[in-house]
Amino acid sequence: MSGMGPAPKPNARRRNATVAMVELPADGRQGPAPAWPLLPDIVLSTRRDTAQRKADDLELSLQEPELSARQRATLTRKLDSAREEATVLTAQLAAQERVEGELWVDLWALPQAQEWERQKWVREVAQYVRWKARAEQGDLDAAKEARQLGDRLGLTPLALLRLRWKVVDSGQDTERQPVKRRASSGRRPDDPRATLHVVE
Repeated sequence: MSGMGPAPKPNARRRNATVAMVELPADGRQGPAPAWPLLPDIVLSTRRDTAQRKADDLELSLQEPELSARQRATLTRKLDSAREEATVLTAQLAAQERVEGELWVDLWALPQAQEWERQKWVREVAQYVRWKARAEQGDLDAAKEARQLGDRLGLTPLALLRLRWKVVDSGQDTERQPVKRRASSGRRPDDPRATLHVVE
């Protein structure tokens, strides 16, 4: 027939087809968190061990009897600095491990954790936890990494929307609410307009 375009393809997808939202339970994921999958923080552990070895070596050097007063003072300053660095790094590692453990348990109780588990994102969540723990100790680069990973994991409202995830209350009443009728307007009972009502 003239003036008609080609017949539509039977299996063609609509360009404006809406992707269904994944519903997440508002009361969160149930059950214990997965086992922690990452190794201890190798960088911080190595820095701490190096500082401790340096302090031990300097302490041995200070026992040399032929040191001059000036040499002894220089070594003492270096020893104090190495001890301080080792102490700070030890405290930093302990704090990081504590924050990682607490955050790991908290995250796996969130609604989003249901999808993480389904998609096997255990290591991705662990990477976020590691960066977030460093960020909480003042590491700005770690804060940037944590923010990017948090977006990928759906930890902000905008990220949830991008992932097409929606948190829903499992106990939410989905039945239609009763309608409210208008107050009487003085119409006759047989007037059809008397049955009009407002739907909320």
